[in-house]
Amino acid sequence: MPWKQLRELTSLRCAWRYQPLLSPYLDGELDPQRRVQLERHLAACESCRRGCENLRFASRLAAQIVLPEPTPGLLPGALQQQRTAGRDVPPRRIHLRVVPITAGLFLLLIAATWWYYTHPSNAPWEVARVTGAPKIGTEAINDTGKLAKGEWLETDGSSRARLSVGRIGQVNIEPNTRLRLVETRITEHRLALARGRMEASIWAPPRLFFVDTPSAVAADLGCAYSLEVDEAGASLLRVTSGWVAFETAGRQSKVPAGAKCITRPTTGPGTPYFEDAHEALRHALTSFDFESGGAEALTTVLSEARARDTLTLWHLLARVSVEDRGRVYDRLAAFAAPPEGVTREGILQLDQEMLVAWREKLEPVWLPEKLPTLRKVWRWLWR
Repeated sequence: MPWKQLRELTSLRCAWRYQPLLSPYLDGELDPQRRVQLERHLAACESCRRGCENLRFASRLAAQIVLPEPTPGLLPGALQQQRTAGRDVPPRRIHLRVVPITAGLFLLLIAATWWYYTHPSNAPWEVARVTGAPKIGTEAINDTGKLAKGEWLETDGSSRARLSVGRIGQVNIEPNTRLRLVETRITEHRLALARGRMEASIWAPPRLFFVDTPSAVAADLGCAYSLEVDEAGASLLRVTSGWVAFETAGRQSKVPAGAKCITRPTTGPGTPYFEDAHEALRHALTSFDFESGGAEALTTVLSEARARDTLTLWHLLARVSVEDRGRVYDRLAAFAAPPEGVTREGILQLDQEMLVAWREKLEPVWLPEKLPTLRKVWRWLWR
């Protein structure tokens, strides 16, 4: 069967069998067997997974709508007198016709916003010269240029450039950097950073912007970050706002603002840690992740950890041996007792629901207190 026909049949199968289950799944209404089946399908199907994320995005936005109480001075005279006198006033009925109209307008607003940030697709990205003589392919950029899919953008030791990521953000390209535009379409904007350093600022729904490196993929969750790749293909990610998922096929690190993560080509993402962590912890963590530091390095990490370093400890739960997992659990529990329903036995068996529940309790420690609303958003993005 031709590939195009097979893809169409797969899309029809998803639309008929799985997509009607997304809303009940998000509302917690699916029975355990169907929930497990759907989660397995979501892990393998990008289209359904993106549809699920879009539904979460819309529901979270809708939950933020709060109808304010009318100010006393604006109440009708008779109603104001009754409230002033302390008498109960029968609530006004809301015409049911208004509810679907309001919901429809709200969904239309979301759709229009989504279209604005993701359309058009397959269009070249604008490049602006900042200093020096950056090149697209072999052609130097005078003031501005266009980077098409498949083309390389390169800066020498004295050049800088600014790249517009469609309508969803921008990337500053530092000297001695080489990157390629891999994909530009409605559901995906992707670069490949071969070497050098870039700074990205993205203001779009999650998982629209990706950067491939020789050792991992940086998936944007609505953030600002810098990414460096050296000549050996090792990467360093620093997040200044929001979250970034740093991932390979078999491992994922989710890095919040103020934290960083190192990768190696043969290992993938290391364990994330906050930049102000103790120096001994940082060195021991590098040894554990990339230098076979083993139990000795882990002991140093556990002894040097602070309450905020539960970010590191939570990631380590899935990365240590079964024998050492209990040690990590005990140290993590000493900083923040697991929430109700999360057991030691479940965590030692890496029960995903329990891990997520514990992580959600820890997030307020990881994210700045001055951003309570964003904390709720990032919690949803991680689910």
